Amino acid sequence: MIILNRIAVMLAYMIPGSILYRNRIISDEGAKDIGKLLVYVILPSAIINSYNMEYSREKAKGLLLSFLAAAAALALSVIISRAFFGGKMPIEGFGAAFSNAGFMGIPLIASVIGQDAVYYAAAFVAVLNILQWTYGVFLITGNKSDISVKKIFLNPVMVSFFIGVILFILPFKLPVFISEIIGTISQMNAPIAMLTVGAYLAQVSFKELFTDKYSYAVSAVRLLVIPLLTAVLLAVLPIGDNILRLTVIILAAAPVGSNVAVYAQIHGGDHRKAVREIVLSTLLCVITMPLVIGISERILQNIP
Repeated sequence: MIILNRIAVMLAYMIPGSILYRNRIISDEGAKDIGKLLVYVILPSAIINSYNMEYSREKAKGLLLSFLAAAAALALSVIISRAFFGGKMPIEGFGAAFSNAGFMGIPLIASVIGQDAVYYAAAFVAVLNILQWTYGVFLITGNKSDISVKKIFLNPVMVSFFIGVILFILPFKLPVFISEIIGTISQMNAPIAMLTVGAYLAQVSFKELFTDKYSYAVSAVRLLVIPLLTAVLLAVLPIGDNILRLTVIILAAAPVGSNVAVYAQIHGGDHRKAVREIVLSTLLCVITMPLVIGISERILQNIP
């Protein structure tokens, strides 16, 4: 019920974005600028904020385990999306493989599990980001030369992740007023991200949205197949921490990431198809996420 409530609140954030776009108060350029604000300021602040804590060996171990769990979960996600959509349906393959972990997953983790679990989520987002800039770009363009090492490690998400880990390891922390600024900005993540999805929603007709069979296929793989198999995988891995397991499962159960539309636009893919996948999976997740998390908790309860 907590998850259902939080998803309902996040979906409600879409309404102003859709209304503003339909009434031309927010333009295409304005929506892109809001996206840049998310990528360059708000999400990095959320990641840095999650690591602004006292160092402990237990938390350091948790960070390492979160990397391993994220790598395993995302490898499974890529394999499953490849099995369903192959290499000839790049938008579908990208959308199914990569969830909206940063913009939707992190706020959900903070609300449902607690702020202390967000540093697990930050590791997942870092690994996801690397895969998007490598496998994701290759999937859309079919050209390895489009993969840039500079973009992989010098993009805002990775830079903020490295800053966060350094802050975590160092014996001193950020001054209180800086911590308050970063913490306040990080709280903007969910509302601003969903306003952007609302602007995407306004770009697609309801007939077009609900009659595209491929969007339903992507949503089924993204919202049901991948997270449930991820729960089974994490249940057998010797992680020893059900909070970490549940964090990764929630991130794996998030809808199609908004980056699929961004990458499609940048590299000449079908932008409208990507938008349909994002919006439909975001609407359907209000049903699938509570269901998946409920089943996953039962699976995790049986771990010795």
